[in-house]
Amino acid sequence: MLEMKDIAKSFPGVKAVDDVSFVLKSGEVHTLLGENGAGKTTLMNILFGIYRQDSGEILIDGKHVKISSPHNAIAHGIGMVQQHFTLVPSFTVAENTVLGLRELGVFPRTGRVERRIRELGDTYGLKVDPDARAWTLSVGEKQRVEILKILYTGAKILILDEPTAVLVPHETRALFDALRKMKEADTSVVFISHKLDEVMQISDRITVLRKGLAVDTVDKKATTKAALAKMMVGRDLLVDVPRTDVETGSKILEVKNLRVNDDRGLTAVNDISFTVRAGEVLGIAGVEGNGQRELAECIYGMRKPLNGKVFIDGQDITRTPVRKRVQLGLSFIPQDRKGMAISPNLSVEENLFAKNYATQSVPSHPLLSNRTGVSTASRKLVRDFSIVTPSEKTRAKYLSGGNIQKVVLARELSSSPKAVIAAQPTRGLDVGAMEFVYKTLLEQKKKGAAVLLLAGDLDELFRLADRVAVIYGGKLVGYASPDSSNREKIGLMMSGASGAGDEA
Repeated sequence: MLEMKDIAKSFPGVKAVDDVSFVLKSGEVHTLLGENGAGKTTLMNILFGIYRQDSGEILIDGKHVKISSPHNAIAHGIGMVQQHFTLVPSFTVAENTVLGLRELGVFPRTGRVERRIRELGDTYGLKVDPDARAWTLSVGEKQRVEILKILYTGAKILILDEPTAVLVPHETRALFDALRKMKEADTSVVFISHKLDEVMQISDRITVLRKGLAVDTVDKKATTKAALAKMMVGRDLLVDVPRTDVETGSKILEVKNLRVNDDRGLTAVNDISFTVRAGEVLGIAGVEGNGQRELAECIYGMRKPLNGKVFIDGQDITRTPVRKRVQLGLSFIPQDRKGMAISPNLSVEENLFAKNYATQSVPSHPLLSNRTGVSTASRKLVRDFSIVTPSEKTRAKYLSGGNIQKVVLARELSSSPKAVIAAQPTRGLDVGAMEFVYKTLLEQKKKGAAVLLLAGDLDELFRLADRVAVIYGGKLVGYASPDSSNREKIGLMMSGASGAGDEA
């Protein structure tokens, strides 16, 4: 059994973890749940030796331990799989597994390592070729390697930070099967997640953190998704935002036979065609890296097509600049909110009106400053979109991820666009911010906008989309209705299986 008692950790200006106590029993899956910034990852980084606590103590089987580094944590039987994998691309699975294990010596016997990897893979259903180079593996296989690396050390405590964020449904199911087998082997798992459906599926107990404090620890059988969401944010939330039916109108966004290269000059979008009508949300499901980014950037005008055409409300915009597309009513919510969607060193106000040169939402005058008008309008947007910021003059980089996304939504949607491209709009957000994004996009649908939603999270697509298309290898491989009964079918298509046929 593991105990963390009265753990506290502060960073400049922020108390990330405030006297939190946490108990992990042998052979259980214990979920840490909370909003972004609640302290979940910080607490586990302390347990894994990445951070040192300011105060508090850690006990394993009743004995005090000092964990000063990840290597020290591994020596105590603790392993952690981070959100971003740490494999060396050119190394084999076996070489990655033993990398950094000093006791194996300079020249480890890879044959013995490979046999052990196969044994662990068979035992836990995490099969992967020990001789395969890491760069050749799928995202799901890379995660298996990260878990096998930990199991290879004999660790009895496994920390998984948002492990399903990059997995398709059948990979998630395989992971959960593996976790259940680990429980049977008396291994304990700390599962960090914000997906309430998955939390209720895999957890034994759940500890909720809010603003660095431990709110409560509950048994999974004694709680509900709604109760957990309320503990996370301190108020009632719509954990299942209802999808509203709207009568669709004319074709707004049309893509015909589009072909686009990626940054390496390789084909990323291969002969894609689809239509989105007014009042409709078309969801495009796919594992990241299958052409979604290039598709969105080409439609918005940031990337030139090799072939094909793009239309807005019947007008060919294939060769028009971004400014013209914005003026015609096209908005874009990029996946990379910090790197592309905002200018971090500019103020909230400046980011809100970065497109005013094109939209003229606050009319400008050649001889007069429109600073007063912009300030008034920005205060209204901050209120309307519930942006939590000390001031409209605050630099955007100081806002939380959820509030940065609200700034982006306010800028992109306040001009009443005809078409909206939303790429992974809730990635990395907590349930409170996710609820806001869902409501905002559905409101655009009610207003008659055509929404193109690119996402890998099927729960998100099922909540918002009227139709779901699946992209794989740069092609649309099939369509399906956004129904949970199609989860397995869509997941298989996301992995490259044949689809349900073409649809306009």
